[in-house]
Amino acid sequence: MPSWAQRPQAGAAFLNPALMAVVAGTAARDYEREASGRLMPWPMAFLVAPLVLPRPTRQVLPVSTRTHLTSWVANHPALVASLASRSTSLAPAVREGLRFGLRHRMLTVEQGSLKSRIPKSRTEGELADLIKAASMVGRWTARSDNPSTVFALLGVRP
Repeated sequence: MPSWAQRPQAGAAFLNPALMAVVAGTAARDYEREASGRLMPWPMAFLVAPLVLPRPTRQVLPVSTRTHLTSWVANHPALVASLASRSTSLAPAVREGLRFGLRHRMLTVEQGSLKSRIPKSRTEGELADLIKAASMVGRWTARSDNPSTVFALLGVRP
């Protein structure tokens, strides 16, 4: 990642480590809740950001976990086709966010999985939309017994 002085202001604001940690932590928290205590494998954090950050993708995420991932993938092939490249381009920011979250005790790693220490909070505006989407993605992906299935359906290699 370039230094903060070399980053464009808009990109630095939107991809800041605290926001990335909150997005990953929210998904991990709600993944654990949906999976009855099973923790979110840490590579899943690299799927959350490309699903949640771009507004066009975020806006077409299902509103409930009743929509199966396979159905959503079939109905949104153009978004899924670009997911692998978005994952790759966002990976440095996700890594930076995970380090920030770990350093500030927002996240912990337990046996290769993320445990969130982020409480639910009330927010407004676009931040609320991001957090709501991260929560949905966490709960939604927890419904799959095997994280590699989620990666395969979304066309992303961990």
